[in-house]
Amino acid sequence: MLDKGTLKVGKTGNADLPMVHGQTALLTVDVWEHAYYLDFQNRRADFVKAFLEKLVNWEFAAANLANAG
Repeated sequence: MLDKGTLKVGKTGNADLPMVHGQTALLTVDVWEHAYYLDFQNRRADFVKAFLEKLVNWEFAAANLANAG
């Protein structure tokens, strides 16, 4: 996320959003069970690894960063 011009890694809980705190989300990964259970059962770490290695669109995140602020 981008927070007042500073790039940060953050987390939110209970459906909170960075935008309501004046931050800009650049990339989001949903780790609630509904997001990955059918493919990964209770293996959240395996889901996050697969997301980062195979699913994430880094060009999209870079464009969000370039267009933020």
